[in-house]
Amino acid sequence: MKSAQIGQRILKLMESKSVSLSELSQRTGLREPALRTLMEDDRYPALGSLLRISRALGVRLGTFLDDQITEDPHIVRADDRQERVDASRRNGAEERMSLLYYPLGAGKSDRHMEPFYVEVLPEIDGSETASSHEGEEFMLVLSGVIEVIYGGRRHTLTSGDSIYYNSAVPHYVRCLGEEKAALMAVLYDPQ
Repeated sequence: MKSAQIGQRILKLMESKSVSLSELSQRTGLREPALRTLMEDDRYPALGSLLRISRALGVRLGTFLDDQITEDPHIVRADDRQERVDASRRNGAEERMSLLYYPLGAGKSDRHMEPFYVEVLPEIDGSETASSHEGEEFMLVLSGVIEVIYGGRRHTLTSGDSIYYNSAVPHYVRCLGEEKAALMAVLYDPQ
């Protein structure tokens, strides 16, 4: 999915709910220039920022990721994981986040969780900018080695390991080593 599509969805929701850019900034705690860049340029925010925006607008996170409706059970075949949410650039800046998200719930409109297949690429700049938001996250490492920094503590996970945590605690996920890692992640937003 192109990030411009997400920006357009945010703009349409803002218009339908009569929310100004200034008001969205106040509700989310995100700066107006970052929000403007998200909506006007080809930029995609970190999932934590997108979650703040969804809450500020009173919609579920998946509203920005899909607009199709399917029937249960919802199945996504490996070959159909084509829509990629590229979070390789954060907040309209040149800062790199080495995560590529493939939504697995896109199309299931009555969901309460956001499942993703995630590729965690080796980091370029080595920055460790933690994020936090309401809810819970579950991750199962499928391949490679990742490090989860949670509340300042470091946890190394390899294939088959999982971690489940409260997303309100600052956390950061990165790949360890030269090879990319892959994981299954589920984000639960209680709203």
